Formats: sequence, structure tokens, C-alpha cells
Amino acid sequence: MKSHIMKNLKKVSYVLLIVLVFGSCKTMKKAEIGGLIGAASGAVIGGIVGDQVDDTELGAVIGGMVGATVGGIIGNQMDKQAKKIEEEMPSVVVQRVEEDINIVFDEQSGVYFETNQHDLNTPSKETIHKLATVLKEYPNSNILIEGHTDNVGKEESNFLLSKYRAHSVKEYLVEQGVDEQRFTVRYYGESQPKYDNNTIEGKSKNRRVEVTISPNEELRRQAVAQIRE
Repeated sequence: MKSHIMKNLKKVSYVLLIVLVFGSCKTMKKAEIGGLIGAASGAVIGGIVGDQVDDTELGAVIGGMVGATVGGIIGNQMDKQAKKIEEEMPSVVVQRVEEDINIVFDEQSGVYFETNQHDLNTPSKETIHKLATVLKEYPNSNILIEGHTDNVGKEESNFLLSKYRAHSVKEYLVEQGVDEQRFTVRYYGESQPKYDNNTIEGKSKNRRVEVTISPNEELRRQAVAQIRE
């Protein structure tokens, strides 16, 4: 009986130590620290009462706490970046999807192409230049650029057109000083419409280039290092 109690007390001590380490993180709010303590103590105390906590389960609890804290730090950085993009480019659709930032460039957002052309015009360059400024300010991310078209014209031609347009955006960002190693480019032609290609407005919105910004491994390492401070 005594050894059983000591074993569970040891587990409680481990979890409380982890919580105290997390609590020292400068980025955490009091409510978040309280949540961690509540989650940790609830899990362990519940296990003591039910005699169901083993080392594997304890490891899962601690691992989940670490992951949640790291994710919170990363999310905070991505939120700041998304807000800055919205401030610099108010006409652009910016969405936060899990850890990522998704940006849609279409005719409504100031990035558009002449019919069957892939060269960037002056207004498009001005918009993309603003994005480049933010990307350089937040260097710890990967950038996926995807090209799409409407269904006007031949499917093969649209596929190539989406490729050239996506690469035009990527190449201009690189010209503005964004590290080329951060980029991945994909293109889909007319195969992934988001809107009705039977309407003028739908066609206009389907002629788009989407940019997805994702946290890279360096940002993850920095987040882990931050909780150890």
C-alpha cells in the first residue's frame, strides 16, 4: 500500500514540475497556466482515485501538455504575421487555417493577369511587394504557391497558364528578397474551381493564385527552446 502511494505521489511531482516549468514561460497568460495545472492535476488525481495511471499514460499527458504549449507559441507568431498581412493588404483575403495562413490573390485583391498572360502588371507587383515585406519580417515559415484558372480555353493550356502565373508570383517575391528555399510551387489549371464557372463572377474568382504560409522547423525549435527558458 505504501509503495503504491509513493508511486502515485512521484507521478504527481513529475507533472507539477512540468507545469512549473511551463508556468515560467513569459508568453503564457495566467489563465493558460491555470489551465495547465488544472489539466495536469485532474488527470493525475483522477488516475490515483481510479488506480489507472501508468507510466505510458503519464507520458502521454506530459507530451500533450508540451505539444499544446509549443503549439500556442507558434500560433501566436502566425497570428501576428496574419494581422500584419491584413494591415498591409486590406483588399486581400487572409485566413488562419490551423497553423497556416492562407492568402487568395484574385482580381478583387489587386493581383490579376491579362487574358492568356502570366506576366505581373504594375498593381499586382505593388501588392506582392507588400507581402514580400512581411515575409522577410517573419522568416521562419515555408511558402506554398498554387496556381488556378477558370475553365475558359483548353484544359492543357489552362494547366500551363496556372503554372506560369504561380511561378510569376514566386519569382517576384524572390526578386524582392524572400529566400527562394522557402518556396514550393504547385499548379492545377481549371481542375479545382471554388466558384461556379458558369458565371462571370465565378470565373473571375477561380482565376486565382493562393499562397499558404506554414511554420517551419526553425520556428518549432525556437518554440521548444522558449518553454525551456
